[in-house]
Amino acid sequence: MAFIEFNPNPVARKVGDCSVRAISKALDMDWESAYILLTSNGLLMGDMPSADAVWGATLRQFGFNKHICPDCYTVTHFAAKNPVGTYVLALGGHVVTVVDGNYYDSWDSGDEYILYYWSRKEV
Repeated sequence: MAFIEFNPNPVARKVGDCSVRAISKALDMDWESAYILLTSNGLLMGDMPSADAVWGATLRQFGFNKHICPDCYTVTHFAAKNPVGTYVLALGGHVVTVVDGNYYDSWDSGDEYILYYWSRKEV
């Protein structure tokens, strides 16, 4: 279980696109497709693609369920406790995806604390 550097941005930019990266990984789609999906949903909802409500609604469309973190702990701890499944974690101003115990991000966000998360366990 570990941090895996993940930046699917087509020109490798490190910009404020964490929601696009997280959706890209969680839904197994390229960055461009995730960007278009979030932008379309944001337009329909009258909100920005990076808004929690927009990326949350997008995850719900794909079978994810939201969970409140009763005992908030770090991304590293969460990943270690969840070795199976796909999760999107909401942090303070950041979003990161965990797949089968590994967390994927453009930087090591392992020490950040989780506010809430979305899950879709694979069977």
